[in-house]
Amino acid sequence: MTNGIADRPGRAGWRYLMGVMLLSLLPCGPAGARLPEYDEPIRAVYLIRHGEYDQDDERDPDVGRGLVGLGFAQARLVADRLEAMGVTFTSLQASTMTRARETGEVIATRFPGLALDLHRDIRECTPTTRRLDIMEREDPLEVAACEDSLAVAWGRIFAPAGDVDAHDIVVCHGNVIRWFVTRALAVDTEAWLGMSIANCSLTVIQVKRDGSCKLVAFADAGHIPPRMQTYPGTTAENADSPDW
Repeated sequence: MTNGIADRPGRAGWRYLMGVMLLSLLPCGPAGARLPEYDEPIRAVYLIRHGEYDQDDERDPDVGRGLVGLGFAQARLVADRLEAMGVTFTSLQASTMTRARETGEVIATRFPGLALDLHRDIRECTPTTRRLDIMEREDPLEVAACEDSLAVAWGRIFAPAGDVDAHDIVVCHGNVIRWFVTRALAVDTEAWLGMSIANCSLTVIQVKRDGSCKLVAFADAGHIPPRMQTYPGTTAENADSPDW
């Protein structure tokens, strides 16, 4: 066996290999395919969760709690992914928190024509969830402020495009992205904690002229080798090493 496929593949194995070869011929993009196209201007929002960061740093998250070595490597890989898409990106923004800002700065090196804008309305926070054990620990005023901030960010980021297509890169946080996904799908926003999202994964949402949304890709981390993938509550061995 090699990578889970028999050395002499049977019919199923050959179908798998043929699928892999065909996918390799498709243009780069989420899930290796071209984004859906429409006969009207579309806004595509590319949501990226920040890279792995120093969770033991007790400083203010706008000052400390920055990326560790693995986090910078993850940021470079998602920058590679974005660059390979061949898309003309129209904007780049990030949360003001250090871990998102540093991830955005890595991405910005690949797109010198884009200025990195920082926004406080996409900072990490905890909106209402169905998980009572989570809500018992949260300050109701902070939860309300979080939801107000995310609603403002939604209106700012997911407005329909003007006369031409728009492609916006948004570097933010896991809770923020998951809440945005529930809004895009028009489902109960309290369901956001039913999803998990990897560091420096790619989520793509298209916004049509009438304001309706299509989720094109969610938490795609295929550009990051499995040993380098991290999720909330997980860490990789030697994540703080500068040698990634």
